Amino acid sequence: MRTTRLVTGLGGLVVMAMLALVPARAQTGKAEIQWLGQAATKITTPGGKVIVIDPWLTTNPKTPAQYNVPMWAPAGLQNSLVTLGILPTNLAPRMNKGGVITPLGPDIKITMTRAEHSSEMVWKNPATGKDETHVGGEAVGFIVQLENGFKVYHMGDTGLFGDMRLIGEYYKPDLLLIPIGGHFVMSPQDAAVATRDFIKPKVAIPIHYGTIPQLKGTPEEYIQALGPTSVKVHVMQPGDKLMF
Repeated sequence: MRTTRLVTGLGGLVVMAMLALVPARAQTGKAEIQWLGQAATKITTPGGKVIVIDPWLTTNPKTPAQYNVPMWAPAGLQNSLVTLGILPTNLAPRMNKGGVITPLGPDIKITMTRAEHSSEMVWKNPATGKDETHVGGEAVGFIVQLENGFKVYHMGDTGLFGDMRLIGEYYKPDLLLIPIGGHFVMSPQDAAVATRDFIKPKVAIPIHYGTIPQLKGTPEEYIQALGPTSVKVHVMQPGDKLMF
């Protein structure tokens, strides 16, 4: 069965979407959301298919060791990865913002959305042993609609921007995965504005904080900034799972 890995910008590193052929998980009838630290998120769909978004795993100090996984193919990075010979074309399928893909079947729709962030690919050239910076496409987020209609909005690495309101009104996500660390992404206060005033999900999970000293924002600050709201906030530890 196909597993889709969607990778957004990692601290200014990469923007990519990946396809892999691996066994699907057992069907549970519910969506399982697992946070793996930073913005790395694993979604197991009600039908047992697995989507991994932003898998910064191997050097992430917060990710449990057993969840290190290979990276296969990109989206906006396709040209750089193929040109450099890092991936063959067939492992680097292309999509872009506004595009919808259904690699796991027609009942699972994945849409790439706007984000505001830098996106460069830093690659160690094996011939020289030196780091090189290459085109990384544009930073993005993803709307993932599962078989049961449940919608997840993974914002990726992003700052606050007005079109978050349009994304909320148009896609009406049930679950929001929102960066709160500050410095490189939204602060808890900005994230609260995005959640409460723009996107208005049913449930929010704060991500992208606490892995490096600059990401000082905390879930407590985010919840305090939200104030009275109907949004249910779940604070997770890396490796934790939630069912929806």
